[in-house]
Amino acid sequence: MSAARWSSELGFMLGAVGAAVGLGSIWRFPYLAGAGGGFAFIAVFVLACLVFGAPVLIAETVLGRWSRACPQQAAGVIAARFGYTTRWNVVGWTGPVAGLLIVSYYTMIAGWVLAYTWFFLTGQYAHGTAAAVARFHAFTADSTAVSLWQLGFFALVALTSARGVNRGVEFANRWRAPALLAILLVLVAYSLATGDVARGLEFAFAPDLSRLTPSVLLDAVGQACFALGISAGIIVAYGAYMPAGEPLGRSVVMVIGSILLVSLLATVVIFPLVFHYGLDPAGGVDLVFQVLPVAFAQMPGGRAVGTLFFALLVLAAFTPSLGLLEPWIAWLTARFGLRRATAAGLALGACWLLGQLAVLSFGPLAGWHPLHGMRRFGDLTAFGLLDFLASSVLMPLSALLVSAFVGWRIGARLPAEELSGLSPRLRRLTLFALRYLCPLGLALVLVIGLAA
Repeated sequence: MSAARWSSELGFMLGAVGAAVGLGSIWRFPYLAGAGGGFAFIAVFVLACLVFGAPVLIAETVLGRWSRACPQQAAGVIAARFGYTTRWNVVGWTGPVAGLLIVSYYTMIAGWVLAYTWFFLTGQYAHGTAAAVARFHAFTADSTAVSLWQLGFFALVALTSARGVNRGVEFANRWRAPALLAILLVLVAYSLATGDVARGLEFAFAPDLSRLTPSVLLDAVGQACFALGISAGIIVAYGAYMPAGEPLGRSVVMVIGSILLVSLLATVVIFPLVFHYGLDPAGGVDLVFQVLPVAFAQMPGGRAVGTLFFALLVLAAFTPSLGLLEPWIAWLTARFGLRRATAAGLALGACWLLGQLAVLSFGPLAGWHPLHGMRRFGDLTAFGLLDFLASSVLMPLSALLVSAFVGWRIGARLPAEELSGLSPRLRRLTLFALRYLCPLGLALVLVIGLAA
């Protein structure tokens, strides 16, 4: 049983928001929206956050708080109370495995961000679109340099996580979110003042479902899980630290509202600048690293603003990385009785080693496609495969399993106090969604997306 607790409801709320609002909203969302045709992707993403995200977010919080166990054991602990087999622990394993894959490449992106912070701080940034693109590709192809920057980021995460839930994780979440929002608003103003607003916003928000394909559908639902921090074990782990009786409603609204706000703000920052500088909106994972450096280089005081922005992106990556590692740290301490600092070191070391696949896929292994010859997956590099498996397969699958367990196996036996803060009507709607909407919708998305 977990003895750690958040200091208050605000602590859990900030932890959940901190785990959710990160590079997934500022880096991943714009490039997936660009590749998915803009509006079609965004519309499905918003719908998925509300229909799938909110009920699963509630269910995962309940699993953690009710069991007071690590994610890998939470469902088994609850099942055993009703005489069911502890094999229900499978519900809790898919999410943390997805989180392990994610943090292995997520921290590579964080390493890029950390390096770009240094480049702007020291004035080593490129001027002009062509130079910015060339600089980025040259940097990411240097696997040794990227690996060292990634290792530096891991060291920051390890030092913070080792300090514990309150002095480490909660403290980090309390002060980075307001600063990130402030700088985003400054960049929104700059983008609207200098970018191609008409084309950028039309691409993102003009109703057009003609580009809605099974692949876009799967990517949008996967991004909803990725962005909300659900289906990776984070919310279950954080729920275990939530004091009994704290209301859930405000936390759910805060998390989903924050995700939608930051994702849409990032969209407004990126796409007007993309069209203004003649870049491809479907440019992929490097979109943020090619567009914003050009804007900063031309902006008065751009060196300072660029340094601040990338430093804040480091913070944006920081708290989700803490969250993604928490299920494994909690499991290692519960299963083997390790000290938290030791567990954090082991988890981070394993993730860094796995992350070298992602690092090398932009360098010596750029031409290696693990599933070459398979339709739909043949063009994926090691990085692309890690991302696809985690966000488009394991995360929707984890959400489906959580929905089935809480909605059907536990169902009406769920204590009312575990759904504190929700009205009777909202409790019924949540249970209905977990029983029908989430399992059927997620299963359909998985089947259609994987078969396409």
